This record gives sequence, structure tokens and C-alpha cells, in this order.
Amino acid sequence: MARIQVPERAVAINPLKLSPPLGAALAFLGIKGALPLLHGSQGCTAFAKVMLVRHFREAIPLATTALTEVSTILGGEDNIRQSLETLLAKAQPQLIGLCSTALAETRGEDIAGILRQLHLPIPVIYACAPDFGGSLSDGYSQAVEAIIRELPQPGPLLADQVTVLAGPDLTPGEVADVKALIQAFGLTPIVIPDLSTSLDGHWANGYHSVTTGGTSLAELRAAGRSAHVLVIGQSLRRAAEQWRERFQVPYTLVPGVTGLAASDDLVRCLMAWSGQSVPALYRQQRRQLLDAMLDTHFYLGGKRVALALEPNQLFVMGHFLASMGMEIQAAVSPTRADWLANLPCETVIVGDLSDLQQHAPGADVLISNCRAAPIAQALGLPLLRMGLPIWDRLGYHLRSYVGYRGTAQLLFDLSNLLLETPHHP
Repeated sequence: MARIQVPERAVAINPLKLSPPLGAALAFLGIKGALPLLHGSQGCTAFAKVMLVRHFREAIPLATTALTEVSTILGGEDNIRQSLETLLAKAQPQLIGLCSTALAETRGEDIAGILRQLHLPIPVIYACAPDFGGSLSDGYSQAVEAIIRELPQPGPLLADQVTVLAGPDLTPGEVADVKALIQAFGLTPIVIPDLSTSLDGHWANGYHSVTTGGTSLAELRAAGRSAHVLVIGQSLRRAAEQWRERFQVPYTLVPGVTGLAASDDLVRCLMAWSGQSVPALYRQQRRQLLDAMLDTHFYLGGKRVALALEPNQLFVMGHFLASMGMEIQAAVSPTRADWLANLPCETVIVGDLSDLQQHAPGADVLISNCRAAPIAQALGLPLLRMGLPIWDRLGYHLRSYVGYRGTAQLLFDLSNLLLETPHHP
């Protein structure tokens, strides 16, 4: 069991944590025709929008209720009403995801009560995601739970349909690979939310004020009829429990789909659900992964790695790299999660990138987002970019480290980084 350590200081020196409203908005961006609306000041939305635009290099539909000093004190009900009316008239979304911010939640705004008084022609889903309530993964989970409460409808179960609750650490490319794997067994996946068709970087003629891809409202309503539920990511466990209570359908939770064992577990589930054997393509990819593990263990075994990632990704990467014989020298998470105590290391630090810089000396490689690049440069260490944001490289939103092929790619990328680094005895 790892010891979870929370540094005793009042400020973040070099922030690793991303805001929960950003995570909630990211979840709503996986719904077709949706428009996230942040209930807060213009700055709250501007920073989130810039972050997403720089990471995905796409125009991101994101709106704000634009609270001012007066409306913050007297109440933002008029701002919500006017914003919704304006968006309905101009953007014509199919769904609006209303995300609260610290400004509104600190005041104690009754957003749910305000929405109950409005009679709108489209669904407006409210996600409580104040900035002081965790990190990106927490806001993302709140949005997924809100979607589950409102949209899926019960009905006769479909034996060949799988509802997939996709965690916040999955890139659009990774979601696409998970969908392809499920479809290869003759099953129909409905992913909540589906970033693989909305933030995958596809060409769209003109500017669109709403998402041009993602899971449709019809698919979301039909998701309640799935006979099988796959949950990817520990942070979505509460959403999974909510699903089981509402639809009386058991779920299968996997922390991630990176690694030989994790991929085998998912394939066994799909075999049981579909009654089919493993397609030849994935049998071949598994053999390729075994060979990649053999080729790369000479370069990875015994190496020390320092990680600074969101909790889900930290858990998955920590276990997989340890299985390859690497030693976790430092593990930094922006927020506390009890299941991080199961990581194969001595200590998990709940902190920021300054903690990574303090504990990384002596490591052979760093794994974090692009904000750790100055730290890697100062320490003379290679950096494997992972997570959000990554704005100093292109195409990382399509990079996939899941499944047999994705795991092999991760091994090659990590090994090549070490091969490129000058050796200093």
C-alpha cells in the first residue's frame, strides 16, 4: 500500500490541477449538437476555452453567463435565463450543458431550482462543478452523472448493445479504438461521452457554434436499454453505481485498457457478452504486443520513472510501468483519491509540478503534460507527454495507448525516448 502524502502549504507553486468546470465542459463536448455553458464570470470561460483550443487546435463551442460584480451579489438568475434564450435563438443547440463555477457555488446559487422554473424546448443538464471541488476528473464525473440522471431511458434490454462510460483520461483516438474493439465482436457501443467523433480534429465546413459530433440524443436515450455496461476509469465508479441503481443492470469496471492484462480482461468480457471468439486481427495484435514487451524490457527494466498525472491516468500508468519492471520514483496527483493507495510505490504525493521537480532528480524519464517540459529540460530528462494540456506537439489528441496495439506503441515511444537520451554513467 502506498502512503498518500498531502504537502502542508497554502498555495500551488506550479499548478498541475485543472479546473472541474473544464472537465464538465469536456464531457458535454462529447454529445452531438451540445453547447457547454459556464455559469460564472467571462474569465472562467475564457481560460477554459483557450486551454481546449490550444490542446485540440479546433474551434471549441463554449459559452458563458458572464456574471458581473452586481449579478454575483444579487443573484445570477437573470443571467442564466438571458443566456439560455440567446443561445437557443442564435446557436440552436440540441442540448445545453450548464456547468457551475466557484463564483456561483460560493454564493450558493440555486441553479437546479432556477432551471425547474424554466420551460425550455431542449434538455439543459446541470453539472455542479465548482473549482474548489477537486480537479478535471471530478468535474467530468459530475457531468457524466448528470447526463445519466436525465437522458437514458429504461426499456427492454438489447443483448448486443454496450453502454460505455468513458473516463476523462481517454483521448479521442483511444475512445475510437475502444469502440472498434467492441464492434469487432458484433456488439454496438454507445459511449458516454464520445469524444472520438467530436474532438477528433475532423474537417468541418464553416464555423459551428455547437459540437459537430459525439453521441446523439437518440443514442443517449437508447443507452438505458443496454444489457452490458462497461466503465473505464475509477473516477466513474459513482456514475456506474448510479446506473446500476436506476436500470438494475450490473456493470464491469476496468481502471484502464493499457497493458496486456488489462486488454485481456476486456477481451474476455467481450467474448462472454457476444459469444464470439477473438477476431484474427486482435490475435495478431496481441502477438505483436508480446514481441514488443520482449524487445523493450531491456531498455525499461530497472529504469526509474516520475509521473504527474490525473488520478485515473496515474493509476493505470503506474501499474503498467511497474509490470514492465520500472520503478516509480515519484507519483504526483492533483487531487486525493483513496484508490491511489494501491499504486506500486512508496508514496503518492497530492500536489503540483513543484513536487514533481523536487522528487524527480535521479529518475530516468518523466511522464506528464507539456507544462512539465521546463522541468524535464532543467533536469536533463526525457519527457513523455501525456494528459491535458499538450500544446507544444501536434496530433496527441489522436494518439492511442489502449488495447494491444496502443500498448505496444506506448512501449516503443517510451523506449525510444530513453534511447535518444545521452547516457551518463
